[in-house]
Amino acid sequence: MAIVVNKPLPEFEANATGGVKVSNTSHTGQILILYFYPKDNTPGCTTEAMQFRDKHKEFEKAGAIVFGVSRDNMKSHDDFKTKLELPFELIADTEEKMCHMFGVVKNKIMYGKKVKGIERSTFLIDANGILVQEWRGLKVPGHVDEVLKAVKALKTAAKKAA
Repeated sequence: MAIVVNKPLPEFEANATGGVKVSNTSHTGQILILYFYPKDNTPGCTTEAMQFRDKHKEFEKAGAIVFGVSRDNMKSHDDFKTKLELPFELIADTEEKMCHMFGVVKNKIMYGKKVKGIERSTFLIDANGILVQEWRGLKVPGHVDEVLKAVKALKTAAKKAA
């Protein structure tokens, strides 16, 4: 089942570093950010992870939990997380279940060959498990700030509604 903006996330379950289990209901009551990236230890992905790391306290203050998602295995994620001192967990989607559910597997051209790869994308889920915003095929510079702004706006809107 594909995801749709302004609809609840479909059922899913995934394992993250630190022994954390993540599902469509595991973080109800919190704003959830799932950012999909192509591969651990590559230049763009390293930069993106470091930018989420550097803004992590601001995301926490705004009531958001961040998870990075890629097809890398848990060992690769553990090494990547340690190397960059990431304060958030990484989901190992080795079977591409989440990647397909979120529609981020795309045909890419790499070194002249067609390959299936992960399109860099971020998804913002509100405290009720509703997908409220998505960024697809994004560029790393300025993206994390844009996500943080959206989280803060979401938190402000939730306060007004309460």
